[in-house]
Amino acid sequence: MRQQSQAQADLQSAEAGKPARTTLAVVPAALVSASGFLLFAREDRIFGFTLLAAALVLAGIISRRLLIDLALIAVGLTAMSLVPITTDISTGHMAVMGTAMILAVGIPYAVSRFVTKDHAIRFPVRTGQPWTRAEKWYLPAVLLIGYALMPVYMIRTGVYNNWPAVSDADGIARLFLGTNVLGIWDELFFICTAFTLLRRHLPDWQANLLQAVLFTSFLWELGFHAWAPFFIFRLPCCRPGSSRSPSPSPTSSACTCCSTSCCSWC
Repeated sequence: MRQQSQAQADLQSAEAGKPARTTLAVVPAALVSASGFLLFAREDRIFGFTLLAAALVLAGIISRRLLIDLALIAVGLTAMSLVPITTDISTGHMAVMGTAMILAVGIPYAVSRFVTKDHAIRFPVRTGQPWTRAEKWYLPAVLLIGYALMPVYMIRTGVYNNWPAVSDADGIARLFLGTNVLGIWDELFFICTAFTLLRRHLPDWQANLLQAVLFTSFLWELGFHAWAPFFIFRLPCCRPGSSRSPSPSPTSSACTCCSTSCCSWC
């Protein structure tokens, strides 16, 4: 009961501090999303960073709050674009990529929490709010769908070659650890950070679409090629307003519509 009251208080506090929306915000936000496509999917740093800089300049003209929020997303995109995004499971690469992942979510969270003090970015785990029946069934359903779909996708397209072929216990453990840590990080950055910041200024469907472009572009560079974007970049799995949040707001990280992977963090 105390947890639920605290969650409601957090949402009401966030609602009170939400920035005013403007229809122009979608332009710099879309440029940020497009820069992610260039940086990750196309691996074009020159045009990617140029577009990212243009997005921030335009955001600064429109709104200071918009500039800050898009800059926080830009920090994460920059951190990840400066390191090789591969499935290499060597100690050196895991340390380098892991450091970038920590910075990509840690810096925006720290700035939101201690500098701007709006605490817009949250990583809620125990919110005190019960899961709906659909949310409970979603998790086992994803396991079954993934088990049936991934072998077909990887073998027929040959993208399994983008992952290391390991058979020893150490290699399997590293691959298992790396895959699961990266999966959690995906939710922390693309959902709890990027989506949350975007929906402070945009309708949910626009914020969802733009973060999905970022997410899909990142996974493309990671090795999910061929027709992977068609099943990664899919329709929201939750109806808007079906969140377990009592009063979802654009400033909280409680999803009203989860995107490319319906997140238990939101």
